[in-house]
Amino acid sequence: MTSTLPSPDSPLRIGTRGSPLALAQAVETRRRLMTAFDLAEDAFTIVVIKTTGDDAGLIAKDRPLKELGGKGLFTKEIEQDLLSGAIDIAVHSMKDMPVDQPAGLLLDTYLPREDTRDAFVSPNVKSLADLPQGAVVGTSSLRRRAQLLNYRPDLKVVEFRGNVQTRLKKLGDGVADCTFLAMAGLNRLDMAHVAASAIDSTEMLPAVAQGAIGIERRADDGATAALLEAIHDTPTGQRLAAERAFLAALDGSCETPIAGLCELEGTTLHLRGEVLRPDGSERLTDARSAPIEDGAEMGRAMAAHLLTQAGPDFFAWRT
Repeated sequence: MTSTLPSPDSPLRIGTRGSPLALAQAVETRRRLMTAFDLAEDAFTIVVIKTTGDDAGLIAKDRPLKELGGKGLFTKEIEQDLLSGAIDIAVHSMKDMPVDQPAGLLLDTYLPREDTRDAFVSPNVKSLADLPQGAVVGTSSLRRRAQLLNYRPDLKVVEFRGNVQTRLKKLGDGVADCTFLAMAGLNRLDMAHVAASAIDSTEMLPAVAQGAIGIERRADDGATAALLEAIHDTPTGQRLAAERAFLAALDGSCETPIAGLCELEGTTLHLRGEVLRPDGSERLTDARSAPIEDGAEMGRAMAAHLLTQAGPDFFAWRT
């Protein structure tokens, strides 16, 4: 094993986007590998990769992500560099990952999952329930938009895209009365104080895989696979197997409001899922439990049940 360890002469190249949160996640991955193998920091190189989504965000700041190409906008160039050998691993926020990987790549390593809840962020009020009638909410998430309008049809929702710092600046500029971020991201940036409150998952079910970091590698790279095995968190992988099977069976993308959360209790997985009409006018929910080994099948069965209830036009925008 020692012959395959990275070194200053042959560092492991860690690919990531350049946002502060993406860099924090890459640094966390590096730290865990350093600890697992007693390696120095110079045995690793963090490679920042600009994606189509980063450019699109600058050019079309007020257009929904679904109009720009969806989640793949933020992974395409990183995965191309991984396939070409320009980097050795790629670090991703799992809630932003498409359910399918390109041929030749595997996404099978997960770090311990952080807080899965959404953060309510507002300079004036402490919670969602405290928002005044007709308040303006900023979010780029179709899931959050649909959940908010289902809960409070009086709210006005405006497009609010960008990294954590960009969204906080927009809030400070008065573009909206509040916004929502993931508690996991705030925790990783040491910015938990920014949240006015954390929203319990019974009030706002999070995005599938929210709070989890995934590490992608080449399928034929056995040496890297052995390295990553040392930092893989099995319980997180078991939970995400159910959640991502649920998402995949629903054909989940940035164009469909879907939420899901799987929790582990002993050897049993408990999965909750929901789908919503994009305008928030209807919400369908389900909850199931299964042994760990049946998690993926449980996710697919839940998706099939909700699709039967929803019918063919459920996700269409109402005019």
